[in-house]
Amino acid sequence: MKIKKNDTVKIISGKDRGKTGKVTHAFPKENKIVVEGVNIHKKHTRPKKQGQKGQVIQMPMPIHISNAMIICSNCSKPVRIASKKAGAKKIRVCKKCNGEI
Repeated sequence: MKIKKNDTVKIISGKDRGKTGKVTHAFPKENKIVVEGVNIHKKHTRPKKQGQKGQVIQMPMPIHISNAMIICSNCSKPVRIASKKAGAKKIRVCKKCNGEI
């Protein structure tokens, strides 16, 4: 999976198309990510104790990684990612400007 935690991504499809945000969680086995401020769902909770009120909690839900593109730090555009070997390490590279991500 090419998108990782703390990457900045732009949503390219779905109801939140055009929004950008930071990846807070990544689920590589399901190919899904959670982006802050995107795909917000409301969860209704019941009161736990007597006298306590019920609440509506807004929580971000996962989206598929194919609906997001990573934003390059050099050219600040949504780009595709390539990988290069630098010695023994594998680094992610922008396909537009060849800058390291």
